[in-house]
Amino acid sequence: MEWNRRDFAKALTAGGIAFASGLPAAGHRVARAATAPARDDDAPAGSSMRFGLVTYMWAADWKLSTLLANCQKANVLGVELRTTHAHGVEPTLNDDERMEIRKRFADSGVTLVGIGSNERYDSPDEATLKKAIEATKEFVRLSHDVGGTGVKVKPDSFHKDVPREKTIEQIGKTLNELGEYASGFGQQIRLEVHGQCQELPTIKAIMDIATHEQVAVCWNSNPADLQGEGLDHNFQLVSKRFGETCHIHELEDTKYPFRRLFELLVKSDYQGWLLMEASSKPEDRVAALAKQRELFEQLRDEAQKSD
Repeated sequence: MEWNRRDFAKALTAGGIAFASGLPAAGHRVARAATAPARDDDAPAGSSMRFGLVTYMWAADWKLSTLLANCQKANVLGVELRTTHAHGVEPTLNDDERMEIRKRFADSGVTLVGIGSNERYDSPDEATLKKAIEATKEFVRLSHDVGGTGVKVKPDSFHKDVPREKTIEQIGKTLNELGEYASGFGQQIRLEVHGQCQELPTIKAIMDIATHEQVAVCWNSNPADLQGEGLDHNFQLVSKRFGETCHIHELEDTKYPFRRLFELLVKSDYQGWLLMEASSKPEDRVAALAKQRELFEQLRDEAQKSD
């Protein structure tokens, strides 16, 4: 479609107003944002997978300036910002502060992959559930304003005297509501495989209800992935609903079959971010982060050769 100068000016003005207000332009649906770069058709499967950091634990005490500098040093150019941490990217930021965060990420070369919230939708208490929904909507607006593409959320638990099927249905329907809301801001709702709902058949049951295209699974590399019929089977249950983020842990850990996970990701031509969520306590976290990036590249390259 060819645009004339007047059309372009109108679109630019509408977009500027939308950004300044934190809302999409009136009557305009913001297209789904994609963080994965365009991949050449001849490129190896999985070649667009990128390595990043979840700020939980390793970067929890890093202010934003420190976080960006350390990511640059380690050549780790993507982050999911966990809320309540020292970097201070929270819904309480005003419009100018949000614009400044967006600019700082753009200038740094580090991609703000999204916001890692702690919101969950399992509570049988209606007021608690409503509070979680409204808080998630605030995070959606925040992620949009600061340049992210999605918000990580949790399922999360089952409750006494509440049938499991009822909780699963409630979580799924809530995710659909949030997916519809997020679509207006070009954001993705990323359901982390977490808590008492972390068994993959349970996640699949939730996603069978949460059919909105802006709702996705965030794989979390849990020990529960190996239960039942094993990793391959559980991966296939949900892999078609993967979003732009997967969480991984220290890649030298032999208790989890990361080599096989990478093979499955490459075979499925996953093109999103693999984000390090680490709980160990290395003396030099920047060096440790760079080492994890090297291990990521090694596992990815080996998986591509075996594909």
